Amino acid sequence: MFNGIVKNQGIIEEIDTKNNFLKIKTNLKKLYLGESIMCSGICLTVSQKKKNTFSVNISPETIKRTNLKNKKKGDIINLEKSLSMGQDISGHLVFGHVDGLVTLEKIKEVADSRLLTFKITKKLQKFITEKCSVALDGISLTVNDVLNDIFTVNIIPFTWNNTSLKNVEKGSKLNIEIDMLARYVFKALGK
Repeated sequence: MFNGIVKNQGIIEEIDTKNNFLKIKTNLKKLYLGESIMCSGICLTVSQKKKNTFSVNISPETIKRTNLKNKKKGDIINLEKSLSMGQDISGHLVFGHVDGLVTLEKIKEVADSRLLTFKITKKLQKFITEKCSVALDGISLTVNDVLNDIFTVNIIPFTWNNTSLKNVEKGSKLNIEIDMLARYVFKALGK
């Protein structure tokens, strides 16, 4: 379990989607074999570690469902270690189970922030409502507006400068995890 407050980034040192392997360079301390770590919204397990790198195995399902298939050596990804019992939840509860991809349609500067407009698939748009939480590449964000298959989020300067968002451009594909409450309420109501 995570909270979507990204405090670290890593650089992809090696990615092999045929052999299901990802190696990340990072300055994160105290990583342990077998621990869960969120990599741009994807909950993965540390399978190898060295001084400044760690590796994870990535399943075919993870590759199919996430933006890892578009990543290459040198790309920056967001990292978050899993929550500890009693730790503050500053964002929202995030599983690291990616529901799909959204496409960045537009970036608009508004005062000192940026308004990002995304297109979402029909399958997922039913879960997106104004002021709901979403995790985009692992970042906990609040949806501003929704219009059919389009939604917007506002990015404050701190988030822009300290996450992989600073590298996005029109057409970028980001991992999305819908809010777990929305998912379970929708299922419970049978809609």
